[in-house]
Amino acid sequence: MSVEIIKNEQLSKISKYLRYKTIKTSHEASIPHLGSCLSCVEILVYLYWSELNLDPLKSSFEDRDRFILSKGHGAPILFQVLAERNFFDSDLLKTAGENGSYFHEHPPKPGYIPGIEAATGSLGHGFPIALGMALGAKINNKSYRTYALLSDGECNEGTIWESAMLAASNSLFNLTVLIDFNKWQATGRSKEIMALEPLLDKWKSFGWHSQEIDGHNFNEIRNSLINAKKNEQQPSVIIANTVKGKGISFMEDNNNWHYRIPNKNEFSEALKELEII
Repeated sequence: MSVEIIKNEQLSKISKYLRYKTIKTSHEASIPHLGSCLSCVEILVYLYWSELNLDPLKSSFEDRDRFILSKGHGAPILFQVLAERNFFDSDLLKTAGENGSYFHEHPPKPGYIPGIEAATGSLGHGFPIALGMALGAKINNKSYRTYALLSDGECNEGTIWESAMLAASNSLFNLTVLIDFNKWQATGRSKEIMALEPLLDKWKSFGWHSQEIDGHNFNEIRNSLINAKKNEQQPSVIIANTVKGKGISFMEDNNNWHYRIPNKNEFSEALKELEII
């Protein structure tokens, strides 16, 4: 399946709609992590509408690109993306948060929701899975590419750097990591909890083709992914500078929205800002 070339204007409309759907579900189903979901919207929209080789009607075809949401707490936005791309009926999301539903705070294991490649949630586990998929593709001479979305807080985990070393030592040019660098973790500023900076130089020193972009700018996302595919010697990392809670003024860069659920008034205000009402 070839990907479409979609104009930025249309990608922006999709992003706004998915922000609305994610906030609505959080409000109605009491599902948290809104801030972390809203910071990676443009990244996911560009991947699923303009980058990944996927077929929603044949979600398990062998040569599909693989995407791993290593920052598993971003699952609520990924569910909305998959529904909008017709991997499953969007009406299923009405069960979100209910007992017996597969739609909760983190992705379930494969086989329950089409388009989900791995169960993630405990930070640092998804990236090694993506590494294994990329290594398997190289060993078996497969053409598919593997992508993983990490959080900056996740880069505190030792498994991230073990995997980074292994990927570089195996020259996994078919592996692209994107880091949602929104500068926050659950309990505070990322730089105050762990010495992440200089993050770009760290990845370079581990042997990765490294880029830094505005993670809300579709042109920069597009160009960085093009550059990643041009490099046929190294794995690629794209450090995407983002804003936690992006798109809603009172949520932006406000870490209270890591766990908070919007009440009725806050939901109404969010709708006004998104120009839904």
